[in-house]
Amino acid sequence: MTPAELSRTVRHAVCRAVADGALAVEVPESVRVERPRPGGCGDWATGVALRLAGPAGRPARAVAEELRARIAAEPGIREVEITGAGFLNITVDEDPLERRRAVIGRALRQPRGHGNPAGGDRGTIWAETVDLLRDARGYGPASVPVRECKDMSGELGTDAVRWAFLAVAAGDRARPGAALLRQHESNPLFTVRYAYSRSRALVREAARLGFTGGTEQFVETELERWLADWPEVLDSAARLCAPDRIARHLEGTADALLGFQHTVLPVGGEKPSAAHRSRLVLAEAAGAVLSGGLSLLGISAPEHL
Repeated sequence: MTPAELSRTVRHAVCRAVADGALAVEVPESVRVERPRPGGCGDWATGVALRLAGPAGRPARAVAEELRARIAAEPGIREVEITGAGFLNITVDEDPLERRRAVIGRALRQPRGHGNPAGGDRGTIWAETVDLLRDARGYGPASVPVRECKDMSGELGTDAVRWAFLAVAAGDRARPGAALLRQHESNPLFTVRYAYSRSRALVREAARLGFTGGTEQFVETELERWLADWPEVLDSAARLCAPDRIARHLEGTADALLGFQHTVLPVGGEKPSAAHRSRLVLAEAAGAVLSGGLSLLGISAPEHL
């Protein structure tokens, strides 16, 4: 686990502590991790608990206790100890295959479509959350005159209008227009939906060739890093009332998948290998994220485009 990955892991633990009501603080934009100082232990250390103690109105060690179990539960973490005034000392588990399986598992457990959420009620909860965000922050078509909204929906279609309003940050002006109908990489909505259709096409073609996904071989990719960040994006989107964060993350995931897709299937007379099976399961996980994210925004995800 790299320092950047560990920093995101610790920040995610802070997000969960705040969401659970265990800490009443503003989640920092980033968390610093460094090698342990004299007297410390483990592979890395962070003083985030000392940083949050003042805003939380609690001793640093008490804040560290709230974070310790949450960090320890994250994939790739072997042990977390508290030293000194409240430093968190972290020992990482350098098993890349297990980490990859955890990343893919989280992605595949995300909501996949309307009325069919994976992982119990979470998809329904997120759909309701995003609906509330639209109303609370004026993201949705309700923020424009009814007649104008109907005119745009008739011209562009519901999916394009939703994307136009939900993909912009609070305070920015939505610009629904004919560009959202272009089947070109310059249209982010098309790119996201096209990437999802490509993920499904890869799964179908692999089935025709007689193989399915697997995680026998570890390959570090940019796509995997996007998938690893997806749970934190969902958390921050709800916490900050910012569905545009979901849209931005879908764009990045789509770009990464489209750059990765050409490595998934065997070429020519090549036989399917463990590497192909690993790449396929990663592409399938990316498709689950893209479909689930579009579903949360109320936008369809066609398998054929």
